[in-house]
Amino acid sequence: MNLSSRLTEIATKHPTKEAYIFQGTSCTYAELDASISKFASGLSQMGVNKGDHVALLLGNSPYFVIGLYGALRAGATVIPINPIYTADEISYILNNGDVKTVITLDLLIPLLEKMEERLPQVEHMIICETPQGKEQGIALLGKMKSFATVIAEGTVTYQGPDLADDDTAVILYTSGTTGKPKGAMLTHKNLYSNAQDSANYLKISDDDRVIATLPMFHVFCLTVALNAPLMNGGTVIIVPKFSPAEIFKVAKECKATVFAGVPTMYNFLLQYPEGNPEDLQTLRLCISGGASMPVALLKNFEKKFKVIISEGYGLSEASPVTCFNPLDRPRKPGSIGTNIINVENKVVNEFGEEVPVGEVGELIVRGPNVMKGYYKMPEETAAAIRDGWLYTGDLAKMDEEGYFYIVDRKKDMIIVGGYNVYPREVEEVLYNHPDVVEVAVVGVPDPNFGEAVKCFVVSKNAHLTEEDLIAYCREHLAKYKVPSSIVFLEELPKNTTGKILRRALKEQLTSTKA
Repeated sequence: MNLSSRLTEIATKHPTKEAYIFQGTSCTYAELDASISKFASGLSQMGVNKGDHVALLLGNSPYFVIGLYGALRAGATVIPINPIYTADEISYILNNGDVKTVITLDLLIPLLEKMEERLPQVEHMIICETPQGKEQGIALLGKMKSFATVIAEGTVTYQGPDLADDDTAVILYTSGTTGKPKGAMLTHKNLYSNAQDSANYLKISDDDRVIATLPMFHVFCLTVALNAPLMNGGTVIIVPKFSPAEIFKVAKECKATVFAGVPTMYNFLLQYPEGNPEDLQTLRLCISGGASMPVALLKNFEKKFKVIISEGYGLSEASPVTCFNPLDRPRKPGSIGTNIINVENKVVNEFGEEVPVGEVGELIVRGPNVMKGYYKMPEETAAAIRDGWLYTGDLAKMDEEGYFYIVDRKKDMIIVGGYNVYPREVEEVLYNHPDVVEVAVVGVPDPNFGEAVKCFVVSKNAHLTEEDLIAYCREHLAKYKVPSSIVFLEELPKNTTGKILRRALKEQLTSTKA
């Protein structure tokens, strides 16, 4: 079984069930499955063969869903790309990923035209029309073909090639901390197993209506908010772009039952002045991932909106989910939960040996969700996967009941005078301050102690001072953990999923000094 064949199975059993809702219109499973087959057939007629690489340069829309499942049904390997990337970032992934076909928006045609000389291997460009593109009169050129034409030329009876469990289904380019992004190769088995195991662990059923506002090109949304509900016959509520107003509106109108987001999204929803708890009353579950959720934020959100948040953990290389807080046992605020079905997590020392309960080490993972490797990077693959275990690079600890806690990224740990300081610990303290909206902590060079703790804070109180917050930290933290300085910002830099970018703050400090 794989994503494509399972969707056909659901469509056969429940043809009239709503598969997705998008901007007021809905599509049944039978309609979606037919569109996928026709698009796959159209790709095949264009010369897209099994194993060819197809890029999705798209945001959240039916185009993405049909493009993804259609390319998979045709036997292609899909490479999702953030459509707001720069020309350099896009051309690197298209070239490194050996992409032959690009599916993108008409609004990006001018950008692709400029890049054409850098993309000699791209044979086809399939263009998705938008109202804005029509208004601007953007025309199709050269090797471009409209998405609608590809579907129209396809046949609904198309079967597609046989797909093996170990065939590469998707290559996800991870935003590397150093150097260029690496392409994590996820197989059909990786993606299908993780979607099913996540759905079953979180009890996502055909009664659920899941809001997909996280970017679909990101693995969190791809698995948890798109594939998981589709594999169990649920309905996906596609929201192109996150905004608190839109989420409250959509949740109420569509009677949403599940919302998946990153901590900053929950913070925006909580801080939204017009946020009405009644608008979210149909939600049975909120899911958080992508970054550690401050305990104060989790408790305040749950108290206001009367809905539980299950915090989990994952990474692109694991398709991505490895842990979630269970729904049938007490949740533990601050924890990423326990092993999901069929996946095993372990905390080890530098020699790969499991550490005692409560001790900090590196989190490693194994299961049917772990990638087959990085595309064209055998050395990096060997470093990441050892003896069947994926080394995550995250520092964690496990309690006596098997709940895991992310302490911090290995690379983000700050060493002050020989003492380890985990940014999250300092951030948790500051999030408890009533005037703090957002905070990020980084390490900066210090001539006396090697490194010092520096904080970036967004506050709702214009009169709050650096001295106030440092004094507050002194009350709650050991001396070596207390920030040496605090910078107030209007907002913190974030990526497209809403994750706070500590690296950008560090780069900002470096450029300021220069």
